[in-house]
Amino acid sequence: MKIRMIFTLSCMSVFFLSCQEKGLDSYVNVFIGTGGHGHTYPGATVPHGMVQLSPDTRTNGWDACAGYHYDDTTLIGFSHTHLSGTGIGDLGDVLFLPYTGELRLVDPNGDDKELRFGSAFSHETEKATPGYYSVHLDSYDIDVELTATTHAGFHRYTFPKADHPGLFIDLTRTIYDRPFVQSAITIVNEREIQGMKQLQGWAPNRYIYFYAQFSEPFSCQTEGNAKAYLVFDKTNQGKQILAKVGISFVDEAGARNNLLTEIPDWNFTKVRKCAQKQWNKELSKIKIATKNEKDRIIFYSALYHTALEPIISSDVDGRYRTMDNQIAEDKNYTNYSIFSLWDTFRALHPLNTILSPKENQAMIRSLIRKYDEGGLLPMWELHSNYTGCMIGYHAVSVIVDSYMKNQQDFDIHKAYEAAKKSSSYDTIHVSPTIDRGILHHNLMPVGKYYKNTIGYIPAEVEKQSVARGLEYAYNDWLIARMAQAIGYEEDYLKYMELSKNYKHYYDASTGFMRGKMGDGSWRTPFDPRHSDHNNDDYCEGNAWQWTWFVPHDIEGLAALMGGRERFIVKLDSLFCVSSEISGENASADISGLIGQYAHGNEPSHQTIHIYNVVGQPYKSQKLTDEVLQTLYFNDPNGLSGNEDCGEMSAWYVLNSMGFYSYCPGIPYYSIGRPLFDEVKINLENGKVFEIKIINNSQANKYVESVRLNGVNLDVLFFQHKDLMEGGLLEIKMTDKPVVSITNKITGYEADE
Repeated sequence: MKIRMIFTLSCMSVFFLSCQEKGLDSYVNVFIGTGGHGHTYPGATVPHGMVQLSPDTRTNGWDACAGYHYDDTTLIGFSHTHLSGTGIGDLGDVLFLPYTGELRLVDPNGDDKELRFGSAFSHETEKATPGYYSVHLDSYDIDVELTATTHAGFHRYTFPKADHPGLFIDLTRTIYDRPFVQSAITIVNEREIQGMKQLQGWAPNRYIYFYAQFSEPFSCQTEGNAKAYLVFDKTNQGKQILAKVGISFVDEAGARNNLLTEIPDWNFTKVRKCAQKQWNKELSKIKIATKNEKDRIIFYSALYHTALEPIISSDVDGRYRTMDNQIAEDKNYTNYSIFSLWDTFRALHPLNTILSPKENQAMIRSLIRKYDEGGLLPMWELHSNYTGCMIGYHAVSVIVDSYMKNQQDFDIHKAYEAAKKSSSYDTIHVSPTIDRGILHHNLMPVGKYYKNTIGYIPAEVEKQSVARGLEYAYNDWLIARMAQAIGYEEDYLKYMELSKNYKHYYDASTGFMRGKMGDGSWRTPFDPRHSDHNNDDYCEGNAWQWTWFVPHDIEGLAALMGGRERFIVKLDSLFCVSSEISGENASADISGLIGQYAHGNEPSHQTIHIYNVVGQPYKSQKLTDEVLQTLYFNDPNGLSGNEDCGEMSAWYVLNSMGFYSYCPGIPYYSIGRPLFDEVKINLENGKVFEIKIINNSQANKYVESVRLNGVNLDVLFFQHKDLMEGGLLEIKMTDKPVVSITNKITGYEADE
């Protein structure tokens, strides 16, 4: 690979600050994102754990996606499965609520209308750290503590003096009230209970099984096949009752085996410390040195959020549920679930290629296995279901980015076959178990036929035509990259041609990407600020945000706009025009606005680093600083949009360290504005990549010079392979912009 010159940088000196020795989990505020529209949960889990044992305060509405919202003052129980930061709600399975006396109804929160059993609570009695959560139930005077292993949740309830202490188990409750197909609860003996439910919802056919053991005997009444009321012997003040709950997506036997394997005894403290140890190991992959405690907390909270999903979805015995709803067993394979790929291909998976390459490749093997089972790579996979949510085929991005970084521990030719299948229009050679509506409208929409034949998607044929077309062009460029690397020259030429399809959507008369009709005319009327959520030519955005999504061919996009100078003027305007969004049904996802740049949603995430590509890196540095300083907070309302399974936090982790993978598939990083005095990335191969910042301060937001392993860099990019070999990146900062002297666009291209 080669990079054209941007500007020359000079030498700098080295200044060292050692990182803190305090347990890194103590710097995580798990409540960041639980307010506003972050949609995170505060409960107990371990890295990529199947179980997310967390309090639930509401069921319906957009801000109930994770089951919990910081504004709420009552809770309805503690369930064992949750999504982190999604824009659609589901899960919230197997809800437990301890009580004394009679169960009480509580006022609903948010958009909930129905009264439910629950309890009042106060944030003053809440405590949460990675792997642990506790709260006092004011209505029953019970202290609740929660911790977790990968496949099991552990509850500890401290009761007051009570004649009839009890526990309510509810399988009917699911976030967004997803419809049931079947459910069952079975009393195994006076200390054990098991159950299951099958649902239809965001995941069209989802199964969940549980097996629970209790430290004390109980008597039980069941209500139908989905509710149980357990009553224990009377308690004295301070009496503790413990509950261990194994979860499986296969069957009750799997849930029981998961539980007994991971929590064989009743030592709650040991399990909590084990979870804490796992989190400290995960967080210690990056050590930072900074005098700013606020930034330290935001950073490690973000790093925590990047390790929640995807989750491990196979049982400890190697059994798992397949995409065609079969039960398979493979002790040498880990099945993963919850692939929010439209979000996470941008920053989360590129971050994984640095911090957790072995696990990232295991996730790719899981994506390829899902292709074998269902006939298609997933777009948004949930508990072994194709949801078909969002657009593009970004499993291809995750695969090709890993491949181009020489992380290739997966079936390369099968992966390439699956990538090409994603680009094709084929509704026949897929599993018959895939929901036909999801297949035709989401996984294999007719727009793929049009982009492969006439080069663009007619706006009257398919909604979100512009956004889909732009993402397809990027995805096809990735396939071209892999084809060339493997040696398929004919495929390379074919997919490179498809990667230019973005040009069909550019309207020179307005300067925006715009919906084009089948007869070649532009859709009218046109307002680049306008948004009609899920009903217009864009996806969770407008023309201002989507015009820039051509990360693979910035030079070609600039040529469409009349050359580098006009391109820069247009890009400048993105950040300084009015932030007004027009339209009665404007997408709520358009948030975190700087001008019309929307950091609260993913389509904008690469845009700031375009300035590096066109030779004005000081603008990337200034804007990155603005986002880091004004759109992330140590507060429940600390995110400018949905967390989206770690993507929002991954952007922060990468950019706060000083670089970003603005175009996955290109094994280079764009240098921006680092926040910290020093960063040490502890790599899986035992090497350390250090970033040291000279003259770092809030005022010094501009890069003056960069050295990599003692050699001056003449561009603000460095290679992934340099990072993975370990070494030292020294960045000298200044308070004045360093203006590029180049008059060319910097692009990436393969050496001939």
